[in-house]
Amino acid sequence: MDTQPKILIIDDENQIRKILKIALEAKGYKIIEAANGNEGVVNAATNHPELIILDLGLPDKDGISVLKDIREWSQIPIIILTVRNAEEDIINALNSGADDYLTKPFNTGELIARINANLRRSAQIQNNSIFINGPLKIDLVSHIASNNDQEIKLTATEYSLLVLFAKNIGKVLTHRFILKEIWGPSYIDQSQYLRVFVGQLRKKIEEDPSNPKMIVTESGVGYRMVLVKEE
Repeated sequence: MDTQPKILIIDDENQIRKILKIALEAKGYKIIEAANGNEGVVNAATNHPELIILDLGLPDKDGISVLKDIREWSQIPIIILTVRNAEEDIINALNSGADDYLTKPFNTGELIARINANLRRSAQIQNNSIFINGPLKIDLVSHIASNNDQEIKLTATEYSLLVLFAKNIGKVLTHRFILKEIWGPSYIDQSQYLRVFVGQLRKKIEEDPSNPKMIVTESGVGYRMVLVKEE
């Protein structure tokens, strides 16, 4: 089994990709390369990298568009590496979902330090074994969920759906993202299918399923788990 962390480099400059590949492979990372935006999005979806290094000046589409495309279905750490150094470019990238921003020419040591910091942060989120949101508690190790200290009987699909919301608390998850993550790519247009399962889940965790406070609907977009406080 391959345990090397995978990093996807999306950059149209062959020399930059070569430099990064040599430096990062020396640190034990496995490198995936993409020379344009569309190729990058495909690689992000199919190769499941642990982190993405993204240039903004791509030949086929702007890097911000690539960033937004990936953020529709993934929260993977993304570091922008670009010649653009204007404050508005940095703010725009971070507001669009980038985790970090580094300008070219860059220091390889600094980039590696930022990669390591982002990977540690991502691992901490993934490895947190107990999730608590108001009366809801999920033990991610034993796969047991409880509400007001009473165990909730969930199907495997309901549990997976609940955990997906929990790990992305506060973030709007699109219908397509949820369907792809839980059921696979062939279900991405089955929003009615998702609506049924969300309804079932709400009946088990919401005090008033008809007026949900925890898993709310973002009209026309998807769903979001909000942070609730116990009264």
